[in-house]
Amino acid sequence: MSDTVTVAPARFVTIRLYALISGHTEKAIRRKMERGVWLEGKHWRRADGVIYIDTKATERWVEAAAG
Repeated sequence: MSDTVTVAPARFVTIRLYALISGHTEKAIRRKMERGVWLEGKHWRRADGVIYIDTKATERWVEAAAG
């Protein structure tokens, strides 16, 4: 029997985790949300009172911004 564990990256992550993996500060992430740069339902969602960032949507946002 193998003790190997495979971990798949999560599509939706908390603001704190997204800050760690992206390099954005939590404050910068919240500002993007407040200013409408990242849209609720597209770039982020709420579930059980927690905000989750959609990593696939924010990757597309970065690619589009890079032109």
